[in-house]
Amino acid sequence: MYRNTPHPVFLRDYQPPEFLIDRVDLRFELDPERTSVEARLQVRRNPAATRGDGSLRLHGEQLDLEQVSMNDRLLTPADYRVDAESLTLLRVPDRFGLMTRVRIHPSLNTALEGLYQSGDMLCTQCEAEGFRRITYFLDRPDVMACYGTTLVADRRRFPVLLSNGNRVESRDLPDGRHLVRWEDPFPKPSYLFALIAGDLSAVEDGYTTASGRAVELKIYVEPHNLDKCDHAMRSLKKAMRWDEERFGREYDLDVFMIVAVSHFNMGAMENKGLNVFNDKYVLARPDTATDADFEGIEGVIAHEYFHNWTGNRITCRDWFQLSLKEGFTVYRDQEFSADMGSRGVKRINDVRLLRAHQFPEDGGPMAHPVRPESYIEINNFYTATVYQKGAEVVRMQANLLGPERFRQATDLYFERHDGQAVTTDDFVRCMEAASGRDLGQFRRWYDQAGTPELSIQADDDADDGTYTLTIRQHTPPTPGQPVKMPFHIPLAIGLLGPDGQDLPTRLADEPSATAPGTRVLELREAEQRFRFTGLPVRPVPSLLRGFPAPVKLRFAYSDDELLFLMAHDSDGFNRWDAAQTLLQRLLLALVADPEVGIPDQFFAAFRRALLDSSSDRALLAEVLTLPSESYLGDQMEVVDIDGIHHAHTMLGRHIGERLGEDLLRVYRDNGETGPYVFTPQASGRRALKNLALGYLMWAGDARALGDCQSQFAAAHNMTDVMAALRLLVDHGGAEGAQALDEFYRRWSRESLVLDKWFSVQATSPRPDTLARVIQLMGHSDFSLRNPNRVRSLVGAFCNANPVRFHAANGGGYRFLADCVLELDPLNPQIASRLLKAMIHWRRFDHDRQTLMRAEIARILAIEELSKDAFEVASKALEGAV
Repeated sequence: MYRNTPHPVFLRDYQPPEFLIDRVDLRFELDPERTSVEARLQVRRNPAATRGDGSLRLHGEQLDLEQVSMNDRLLTPADYRVDAESLTLLRVPDRFGLMTRVRIHPSLNTALEGLYQSGDMLCTQCEAEGFRRITYFLDRPDVMACYGTTLVADRRRFPVLLSNGNRVESRDLPDGRHLVRWEDPFPKPSYLFALIAGDLSAVEDGYTTASGRAVELKIYVEPHNLDKCDHAMRSLKKAMRWDEERFGREYDLDVFMIVAVSHFNMGAMENKGLNVFNDKYVLARPDTATDADFEGIEGVIAHEYFHNWTGNRITCRDWFQLSLKEGFTVYRDQEFSADMGSRGVKRINDVRLLRAHQFPEDGGPMAHPVRPESYIEINNFYTATVYQKGAEVVRMQANLLGPERFRQATDLYFERHDGQAVTTDDFVRCMEAASGRDLGQFRRWYDQAGTPELSIQADDDADDGTYTLTIRQHTPPTPGQPVKMPFHIPLAIGLLGPDGQDLPTRLADEPSATAPGTRVLELREAEQRFRFTGLPVRPVPSLLRGFPAPVKLRFAYSDDELLFLMAHDSDGFNRWDAAQTLLQRLLLALVADPEVGIPDQFFAAFRRALLDSSSDRALLAEVLTLPSESYLGDQMEVVDIDGIHHAHTMLGRHIGERLGEDLLRVYRDNGETGPYVFTPQASGRRALKNLALGYLMWAGDARALGDCQSQFAAAHNMTDVMAALRLLVDHGGAEGAQALDEFYRRWSRESLVLDKWFSVQATSPRPDTLARVIQLMGHSDFSLRNPNRVRSLVGAFCNANPVRFHAANGGGYRFLADCVLELDPLNPQIASRLLKAMIHWRRFDHDRQTLMRAEIARILAIEELSKDAFEVASKALEGAV
């Protein structure tokens, strides 16, 4: 068992820092093997904090301390204590200057926190608590300081030296080194510090803000990647303009820089003025990146840029408030992407992500509120709950206030709290102040974990034209929260007449008629009735239009009503949701009884939608896509892995067989007619075309196999190449092996494209996939030290291939546990994230439960397990016998 059980940190124990740091001056003598860091701090006692024992404890990990001085007096070991996690100065005055000099070793830093080596580059990642691996500091977000950073390095090895803010000095030194100094005029917490040193080239552009300020824009990459930055630069400029127009936010420094690195634990990091990105979210060319990659780059570039105000200028007081910056910024990037593309498709994709990841999180052992109450390792709480559900909580407030008042509220937030470290309560108070509304009950969304379940019953009275919806809300217990209070939930609904048109939605207590369309109801009680009047016919309700709240819906729609909504609903999201509900019912019926017949009206409706030339192709592709096997498992009390896979395959095959000619026509009608362009229309055509090809391949259509081979060989864009490759690998036998060999020969020097090669093999449903994955672990291009490569192979197999990962013999579980144990000493963050693939073990049959529980216990038995993995494993087994 773990010898030194880590202790949790609790929100209730928060205390303001006893000391503040006003100014930080850093000097780095950079070298991958031994970097010297000299830090000069201007420290003062915090008048708002309780006075302690006169000592000051600074955070620090894996630092070799060389010197400490206070007010220019060299300290001796009698003046301080050093341990593995801190430097404690035993007697300090109320105001003083502190200098420390330490040595660190970037080349040995496999955890990729603090200063580390990525290829030939040195770079940093300080969120959440990485700065303590650079120097001794009060490494907490409510300590904000102005930074000056001096970088010294060998000019030939590291010709580019970057840090936060504006460059104020650059000169050569006589020994072949050079010096660059940066000044950031805006106070920031230590987690926003950044440093980059390397042999990099830059794509440069400019932007003029709404007030006329000129801003330099620079994207730094390795020289061979210069031709893959155009899309990222366009995305950045669009984000800057959108933020000015939608939220009134201008950029505030003279230069905005992005750097792409190949070793990164996350997607990107919003360091002030110097965003560091996983190169996956910067580099794109039509022949190397898919439509999904282009879309992801646009969204992530915007997300990190938007953090300049929602995260940097205003940051979180403590890590329990993480959704203050992440939830709000995710909402902002979702709205940006919706405005840049198809709003309906964007909402579908966001909700699909929420249902696939956050809903299961809310129903599992790691369930936590949007504002968690405790944690052992903060890195484990960069979760779908904080990000995606946090964004939904902001979206609900925007819906409750309406566009005008919500903008007034955000303007107030930026004005009131600029330069501060604040809380989610401060954010909600701005919503209340601008709108005059009491959001006291709404705050439960921050405090209570779990996904509310809405049960809705409809009753109508044909004689007097009334229609009543009785809505009950219930939130199941979650760890540490057995009893839930009712949430304040906005519900957007419409009522459809027999012609598919929206009817008026006048409530019984309203004095005058209302216009047809969508209206927002506010649910506050455990049970509440809404009575509509003046209806000429019994309506078909369109519930949760646009998915206005992160809830589960229980309503007894008939199949005919779902088909009606799928065909007529004016809300694109609900058209998709009706189709998904219908497909889900059909698939779960096939799981229960593989011999059950598939109704002819299903194929007729599918065909009508498929051939609807007036529809948005992107939306149509979403409507006609089967729910994922993982999502279907989430709908079952006990997950039937093999039954779900069989039903999924069977329905796909039947669609391909029954509608083969129609699918073939759609495939050929939506082919490429010119050079690749990334637009919603072009992406939609490719999505629909490749969906049709997939159904044909499921049916074993010989023409489709030939089309797949031709598309793979001739396509000039990676979207079509990858679609064909995946289908050939999954269905093509020898043709799949040949395609994999050709793909590798073509793209072996492109790291991000090679990640796709690993991933397509890891996610194949073929019976030999695990053996293939284990073989690929020894491939010369695979490395456990590269997070992208680990995610593309191990993560893809364990999280996106349920039928093979959950094989009845437990081989997938043993494989994952072995990977976690090998990774944990190298990179605890990545190890703990992989481990989460087994935390829902209670959802499976007895034999699989036993196998998963044994592997989690094997991990937990390691004496020196990281805090990251310990927290996940211990919570997964909590209460297990």
